[in-house]
Amino acid sequence: MADTKKTAKFTLDGRDFDLPVHSPTAGPDVVDIRKLYGQAGVFTYDPGFTSTASCDSAITFIDGDAGVLLHRGYPIDQLASASHYLEVCYLLLYGNLPSAAELEDFETRVTQHTMIHEQMHNFFRGFRRDAHPMATMVGVVGAMSAFYHDSTDINDPWQREVASIRLIAKMPTIAAMAYKYSIGQPFVYPRNDLDYAANFLHMCFSVPAEDYTVDPILARAMDRIFTLHADHEQNASTSTVRLASSSGANPFACIAAGIACLWGPAHGGANQACLEMLNEIGTVDRIPEFIARAKDKDDPFRLMGFGHRVYKNFDPRATVMKESADEVLELLGVENNPILQVAKELEKQALADPYFAEKKLFPNVDFYSGIILEAMGFPTSMFTPIFALSRTVGWISQWKEQLSDPALKIGRPRQLYTGETERDYVPVEKR
Repeated sequence: MADTKKTAKFTLDGRDFDLPVHSPTAGPDVVDIRKLYGQAGVFTYDPGFTSTASCDSAITFIDGDAGVLLHRGYPIDQLASASHYLEVCYLLLYGNLPSAAELEDFETRVTQHTMIHEQMHNFFRGFRRDAHPMATMVGVVGAMSAFYHDSTDINDPWQREVASIRLIAKMPTIAAMAYKYSIGQPFVYPRNDLDYAANFLHMCFSVPAEDYTVDPILARAMDRIFTLHADHEQNASTSTVRLASSSGANPFACIAAGIACLWGPAHGGANQACLEMLNEIGTVDRIPEFIARAKDKDDPFRLMGFGHRVYKNFDPRATVMKESADEVLELLGVENNPILQVAKELEKQALADPYFAEKKLFPNVDFYSGIILEAMGFPTSMFTPIFALSRTVGWISQWKEQLSDPALKIGRPRQLYTGETERDYVPVEKR
């Protein structure tokens, strides 16, 4: 817990109450209201918890006004440019960048756990052939607790460690299998000679009938997508994981809960919504029409992939993602893909329009990641599963941090009740 050096005074019905104020290492001070109900008999009201700190954490810090995202103190643009996903995983999990020996050991442990239990193949086949990959992932990840009994005891530090490695290692395999199942192709086993991102692309796009070589530019772009989505502080899905964890649920159930929350279109579906918007625009010549609609306050149309709820200036992840988008589009070309042509031209026109500059509606990470995934050949149904795969390490890091907190309590939000007061039951014949 951060230092408490001052208090806030709360007055109710002529009575004063002193509330501790905690000063974090970064960000605004936090008023501690834990004893307010016991002292004053009132709750606070904060729908969406947008002004409430639900925990103290040392993992990720966001300053939306300044466009800052730090993982364990390291700026996201530095990590995305100079590091790679598994090194960032180590950083999030353990708090510091690894030595060369530590990184090699960590990468080896992850690589050796990429296969899933063979009986889980039958579990996949229990889904309808047209099941959405996210539905499959929610079910399969939740079912991991039925296959890996030796890593479900949250009170055993070693089992927590094993579960963490297993989830990071097996999530690409599960996501790729969900994709293959959805398109009717055979599952592709992981390969230990490929790095994390290249292995995922190989499992998604290779087939037994012919050789498939992963282009290093695509693998690097995939790795950056993983890195830029690794953690994002106390968002809806992370809060869901923490809430599930507070009950003592096993790690696989907690992560499955996070995946289910991420599936919501207001959370993990932003890059899919962006591609759907580009499809709606259709052709480059229609872009001015849609830009005009976006400016019209009476028109419900909004440019998806522009601006961000948290970042009020610019999304620090977008700059690095744009570099990858440019590299991928140069490699694969946009001439034969009208949607990618629309995306590039929409970006150009929006950035040149004073309206969007004044309102700070810049392209965000979802805009560029959607473009990259579309160019790689992923259907929009796979965008959110890839997001879930990327975010798994963030969920696990938050889960482990919460379990080590001596002040851990089961989550129990309060409410502002507006229903009927007590009334007597009336038998049905007298109603």
